[in-house]
Amino acid sequence: MTVIPLILIAISFLVIFIIIARKFSALASLDIETMPAEKEARFKEQLVESRLSRGFAKWTAGITGIFRAISNRLSKAFSYLNDKLNEMKKDHDGHMNDTLSSNEKAEKLEKLFLSIEDKDDKEDFSEVEKALIEAIGLDSKNIKAFEKLGDLYYENKKFEEAKQAFEHILKLLSDEEIEKQAEIHFDLALVFKDSGQEEAALEAIGKAVKLSPNNPRFLDAMLEIGIMNKDRSLAEEVFTRLAEVDPENNKLEELAGKIKEL
Repeated sequence: MTVIPLILIAISFLVIFIIIARKFSALASLDIETMPAEKEARFKEQLVESRLSRGFAKWTAGITGIFRAISNRLSKAFSYLNDKLNEMKKDHDGHMNDTLSSNEKAEKLEKLFLSIEDKDDKEDFSEVEKALIEAIGLDSKNIKAFEKLGDLYYENKKFEEAKQAFEHILKLLSDEEIEKQAEIHFDLALVFKDSGQEEAALEAIGKAVKLSPNNPRFLDAMLEIGIMNKDRSLAEEVFTRLAEVDPENNKLEELAGKIKEL
């Protein structure tokens, strides 16, 4: 593939050389006998420089355009081939996964989860992400894999990806899995809160509290989000509930002070 550009470059320089030779020939035939001797040399020099400069600029622009077009075509071709190879790989991996028995898939999933057990979500992000995506490839409804993936993205401040992972879990959960739904809404509330989406955070934590009214973690998060939104009425209401269900909470005094400042 590297030979073709070299050949094109050589041809381009040959064309430039021929054009320059022709320009010199045209200049040589100019009649400057009638000019004063002292102006003759300078005139011819300026004319040569001007014509060569224009000719070189013109053909350089042309060659640049040619190479840009070639580069774009090659880039598109390589991109197309890369996409096709990735599609083939996915099809192949999917086919291989389909041939695995339930026990084989379970064993492979267990190995994948074990491989990331001691990994750091930030330092080993790519490795952990790859393993979790592979796990999802084996079992597209594996809630554990999606939950770990959501946590991974959240820890690395990839909030949009975390949101998508947690929202997908809600689609996988059955209506009977109330507590799990509450947990995922709580996770979404943290994602929205840390990404500066206060209204969405309040809506998400509201759903979590509605599903699990006496969970101290949910009430604590709802109270903090209420304070963040400067909603004193909501903060006072949630504070009363939190004090009832978790009277030993060490943050109550601090939270009460924040509410007074609203």
